[in-house]
Amino acid sequence: MSLPHEQYLQMSVRDVYRSRFSDYARYIILSRAIPDVRDGLKPVQRRVLYSMYKEKNTPDRPYRKSAKTVGDVMGNYHPHGDSSIYETMVNLVQPHKMREPLIDGHGHWGTIDGDTAAAMRYTEARLMPIAMEMVRDIEKDTVEFIPNYDNTAKEPVVLPARFPNLLVNGVTGISIGFATEIPTHNLREVIDGTIALLNNPDITLDELMKYIPGPDLPGGGIIQGKDEIRKAYEKGAGRIIIRAKTHTENGKQGRRLIVVDEIPYTVKKKALVTQIEEEILEKNVDGLIEVRDETDRQGMRIVLEVRKDADMDGILNYLFKKTDLQISYSFNMLVIADERPQQLGLKGILDAYIVHQKDVITKRTTYDLERAQKRLHIVEGIIKAISILRQVIDTIMDSDGREDARERLMKNYDFTYEQAEAILDIRLHQLTRLDIKKYEKEEKDLQKKITTFEGILKSEKKLNKVLEKELTEIRDKYGNERRTELEDEIESIEVDISVTVPAEDIIVTITEDQYIKRTSMRSFNSSGASIETTGLKEGDTVRYFFKTNTIHQLLLFTNSGQLYQLPMHEIPDGRWKDIGTSLVNVVSLGKEEKIVAAYAVESLEQIANESFAFVTENGMVKRTKVEEYSKTQKKRGIVAVKVKDDDKIESVHLCREEQEFLLVSSGGMAIRFPASDVPLTGRNTAGVRGMKLEEGGRIIGSFILSPDAEDVLQIITKEGVVKRTFAAQFTVQGRGGKGVLIIRRRKVQPHEVKAAFLEGEMKHDLKARTSANRIIPVDWEAYRHSLSINDQGSIGRTMVAMDTGEELVQVYRIARVEEERTEETPENSSI
Repeated sequence: MSLPHEQYLQMSVRDVYRSRFSDYARYIILSRAIPDVRDGLKPVQRRVLYSMYKEKNTPDRPYRKSAKTVGDVMGNYHPHGDSSIYETMVNLVQPHKMREPLIDGHGHWGTIDGDTAAAMRYTEARLMPIAMEMVRDIEKDTVEFIPNYDNTAKEPVVLPARFPNLLVNGVTGISIGFATEIPTHNLREVIDGTIALLNNPDITLDELMKYIPGPDLPGGGIIQGKDEIRKAYEKGAGRIIIRAKTHTENGKQGRRLIVVDEIPYTVKKKALVTQIEEEILEKNVDGLIEVRDETDRQGMRIVLEVRKDADMDGILNYLFKKTDLQISYSFNMLVIADERPQQLGLKGILDAYIVHQKDVITKRTTYDLERAQKRLHIVEGIIKAISILRQVIDTIMDSDGREDARERLMKNYDFTYEQAEAILDIRLHQLTRLDIKKYEKEEKDLQKKITTFEGILKSEKKLNKVLEKELTEIRDKYGNERRTELEDEIESIEVDISVTVPAEDIIVTITEDQYIKRTSMRSFNSSGASIETTGLKEGDTVRYFFKTNTIHQLLLFTNSGQLYQLPMHEIPDGRWKDIGTSLVNVVSLGKEEKIVAAYAVESLEQIANESFAFVTENGMVKRTKVEEYSKTQKKRGIVAVKVKDDDKIESVHLCREEQEFLLVSSGGMAIRFPASDVPLTGRNTAGVRGMKLEEGGRIIGSFILSPDAEDVLQIITKEGVVKRTFAAQFTVQGRGGKGVLIIRRRKVQPHEVKAAFLEGEMKHDLKARTSANRIIPVDWEAYRHSLSINDQGSIGRTMVAMDTGEELVQVYRIARVEEERTEETPENSSI
């Protein structure tokens, strides 16, 4: 049953949650996680420093057990868990987190390895000298005090903070919907920047950055990204790169050493060493042998031992990219300003600090002025009393007690209450001639101080001079040199594949049914080093065979005009007797896409001076510089040439400007024209007409010739007729024509060419599939010896034995083991 005075408010559960959560979020943001822009401290940090100061745990006194400090803070100011308070103390002690530590710790306070501090009952602490600048003048009413959580004591809302602690020591905090991340800065630079802004409030950000060029981290290192630093200083948010600082040395047995002297801010050394060890164990870095942590009292030293012939720059680049030797750091300068969270830039933070300092100096000066005025009033009364000393003494002696004496002094000689009290407190030995002079000197000093104090309070310029002088004193007393190097640009890390992959000779094969595999030379040689011993699906054959290396690249061109670039080491590894992996599981081939050309190259840069020549079945040709394909990631495929819907790529060649095209059609025609007739165009273009085809015809073979070539062209028709002709007999003409006859036409059943190749470049065996679905070996080398070379346009001879009515449907190539890739010309195993 409810009492009469109880009232109920109708609210939905949603509104209740919203109200309570809003209150909780505001409490967390303002009272726990986000620092105040004025002193750069979170509440718990402020309470720890103030409690240590109040309990006289100062630099001039012995260390005190941390447990006692934690107890004082928890009992008087911070009614939360002791672990959070002690963790705050630990952070304020650790030199790898604070640019200027505020607490002097004695004992084990944790390490840069990530080791935790010893229990609070074992460690001791006291304030650092610079921490005294944070609380200096706090007893002079310079900051506001509020009741503590149980109204038994007072605590400061903010500390006087006589230097810009927010920027000097930085801060990290996560709150409800907010986070803050401010890096540390150099004390000397920050104070110089503050003074510059104080003297010129209209200073530009670029001018201010001449004094504060960027963060200065406790552990040193290298910061890259001046534009990002400026962005962060302007808007309060930005992203920089922090990189370890290294140097090289000579090691034992001719080996080289990469020595890490400084690691990025917030990175734990032990975890970093473990990361590098994992890269070594997984053999991800070729040439990196061992990592050792040789850190001692002299300083940090992480030693990376590398093989003497290893690429040291490449190894470093890989580690920068894959480990915490390089990290990104995101500024988020969110602070509590005007009692609400705000994201401020550099000028905004320093402006707020200057306003705070002016307020502190004003309140301190007011306090000192009032004290000086009160003291002057007393001193003036004492001097007056000494001038009439005998009357004063007689008055006191005739009085009935202290109160009567005070009243008589006030009535008879016009002393104030305070002056009369002071006169009564004077001892007789203080009335000597020497003491009289002391009071007169004190009077003059007080008058001078009062004039100074009043001048500061009345003049903004004088107040600024006081602030500048005090900041300069702190700078000169505590300032030190910058530790972190600044670099203007963020370096783009290019990892050389030779660093990440051990160079190893391998065999790569692609079959007619588009199965691919990578095989070690050991497996290949132990299986007979023969095409016949490789694993294949039933009815499949090896079409492409490369002796190459794991650090090389495989270029795959498809009939639809796509180009795929595949690092050799990413090809699935297998034994020579395995069938391999379907190519669609390695690159993103379309359903109807077929490989029409394949090249094994060290890199595209190796052939950058050449161009790719594309020939389509409908007689289109195109040339594009190889370098056009070096600027795009190609593993997922890019458009190498634009192909019409009713057309397909017949083949792709490497071509130079002085060479020539030779195109052969299924109708037995051939055309030869200069490569220079085909203009160089961009990547996603269709090219120009190379040969005009008869109705139903298509390009069956295409070749790149040198002008003085003595190659022999051999063609095979569907009837099994073979014809051999010197390529030089096909005179050079303009592109786009019908060409000339290769083999004499027949009125009945005209010849249809099924295969064409240049005998001098041929490094394949041939097989033919007939209309009866028979597979017949085509011994083209036997034809070469038994069939004479005829003139262009003459008849050929039937060389492929078939049954009556049987025809050749397809002629395809089978790779030979003897096929080698030369250094000058990348191998193309295309038909």
